[in-house]
Amino acid sequence: MTAKIAALYRYPVKGFSPEPLAEARLEKGGTIPFDRAFAIENGASGFDPRNPRHLPKIRFLMLMKNERLAAFESHYDEASGVFSVKAKDAGVPGFEGQPATPEGRAALEAWIQATFADELRGPPRLLQADGHSFSDVAAKVVHLVNLTSLRELEERTGQTIDPLRFRPNLVIDAAPAFCEFGWLGKTLELPGIRLRGTKRTERCAATNVDPANGARDMQLPRTLLGLYGHTDFGIYLTAETAGTIRRGEEFRLLA
Repeated sequence: MTAKIAALYRYPVKGFSPEPLAEARLEKGGTIPFDRAFAIENGASGFDPRNPRHLPKIRFLMLMKNERLAAFESHYDEASGVFSVKAKDAGVPGFEGQPATPEGRAALEAWIQATFADELRGPPRLLQADGHSFSDVAAKVVHLVNLTSLRELEERTGQTIDPLRFRPNLVIDAAPAFCEFGWLGKTLELPGIRLRGTKRTERCAATNVDPANGARDMQLPRTLLGLYGHTDFGIYLTAETAGTIRRGEEFRLLA
């Protein structure tokens, strides 16, 4: 079986908008560079940058609870270290600064405090630690969504569903619907890297949020449960080798 990479994304600051990529270089066992590299603490999280460990997403600003994050478009320039946020509503102030510097960190925290004041459980704090990813799971992973599976879900619901509701890193096409659930423990071979299926993705209420405008307008976990008897959509992969993923590449499932 062969299929292709239709789109490639990263999410530099957890909860904020995706960034489309043409390619990404991964280390063995690593994530897409700068994917969930930063998170905004919402109330005391207990995160220690000197000894980083996985924490539940409820301790950070995130779409499941804070859908207004989708009302902003963000971009992280890794060369300059500049993180910029632009409101989709022209009347709302945005942000631009370097969160890796003390001044930039303080400025971003002040902007978060002013913009999301009603949703904060305490002073916001920008979190980051070298090599750490604020993923929803403890392992360093790449998240895959299959467009053919999405089309089947759209057909059964009679609704158009943006794949970005599922926060994918890889969007694939030309593979049978839901075949990805059979890839756990198996290897996908791309021209420059091998990825191994590790876990099905259990969906939460973040998928109910329209990534275009922040409206909470669907009930996708409930819909998946009613249609399929579970709330899974997409799978997690780990990088078996170091290498580069490129949009448009074909890949195959190894026996």
